[in-house]
Parts: sequence; structure tokens; C-alpha cells
Amino acid sequence: MTTVLIVITGTAVAGLLWAESQVSPWRRVAKVAASTGFIAVALSVGAAGAGYGRFVLAALALSWLGDLCLTYPSPRAFRAGLVAFLLAHGAYIAAFSVRGIDQVAAMVALAAVMLVALGAWRWLRPHLGASMRRPVFAYIIVISLMVTAAFGTVAADPDWRIAVGAVAFFVSDLLVARDRFVVPAFVNRTIGLPLYYLGQTLLALSAGT
Repeated sequence: MTTVLIVITGTAVAGLLWAESQVSPWRRVAKVAASTGFIAVALSVGAAGAGYGRFVLAALALSWLGDLCLTYPSPRAFRAGLVAFLLAHGAYIAAFSVRGIDQVAAMVALAAVMLVALGAWRWLRPHLGASMRRPVFAYIIVISLMVTAAFGTVAADPDWRIAVGAVAFFVSDLLVARDRFVVPAFVNRTIGLPLYYLGQTLLALSAGT
């Protein structure tokens, strides 16, 4: 069943890319279908049966809400999506804390991730209006902490899907930011959307262990 759900999710992502390329009104339907897919994957591996899995489910559900918000063009919808994803990263951090975090590994990862985060902030800041600077800065900090916690968890309880999933999520969000604030282009979505759904699906799969 899980394999079938992964295939369905991947098909929905392909449909989403096609809809994005055609500026089709079906974009929202395809995105919601793809995001529902990663929740279904988590449920299929038994995520609801343990504390780690339940926090991952919460993160995926909040991400689903964020994805829906981002299908609307208004700045208010974008900010609502940003808040939903902030909460999703908080839920992931809680999940990794429940699973266990190696503090030494997390501190090493924090130093590396924050260097990348600082570079991302310096890149984005000149392109942001005054009203978006604080929300985007807060988002960069929170997603960086999520990635840091993911590496700490992998050091304590090895599961490569957690680290790869978190990094894929981070990179996909850089491409969302590039598309929204720097250079709007289909190539951002061509790379970013598959990375995003790969990351979320890997994290969903990790909830069954």
C-alpha cells in the first residue's frame, strides 16, 4: 500500500509540474492531491501509533495547510502559508526531540547550517519589502533549527531519510524564495517542487520506524 501511495504522490507531483507549466487552473487541485499523498504515506506506515510519528503527522498536516495557502496569489495568503510552515518546522523539531538528539552532533550541524542560513539571508534581504523582512528572517532561523535537529537525531538514531528529507525541504524553500522574491521562473518550481515532495515523503516514511 505504501508503495502505491508513493507512486500516486509522484504522479500528482508530475501533474502539478504540468499544471504549473501551463498556468492551469488545476494547479491547486494537483498541489492539494500531492500534499495529501505524503500524509497518506505517513499514515500507511503507522505514524499515528507513536509520539515521533504523531508529531511528524502534525508537521505534514501543517505543511498541507501551507501548501494550500501558497496556491493563492495574495500577500496575505503567502504570509498565512509562511506561518503554517513555521509551525510545521516546530512540529518537526518536536518530533526529532522525541526521537532523540545527539547534542554534540547538533551543535556541529548548527554551526554549518547557520553559515548557509546567513548566506541565504544576505542574498534575500535586498529583495524583500519592509513588511516581509522579519517574517522571512524568522522563517530562515526556524527551518535552520529544524535541519540542525534532524542531523542531531540522525547522529543519535541513524535514519538517512530524516537528514535527506530535511535538507531537501530546506533547498526547496530556497527555490520558493528565489521564485517569490528574486527571479520568478518555472525552473524554480521544476527543481523545487520535486525536492519538496521528496523531502516530505522521506520524512513521512521515517515516521514508521
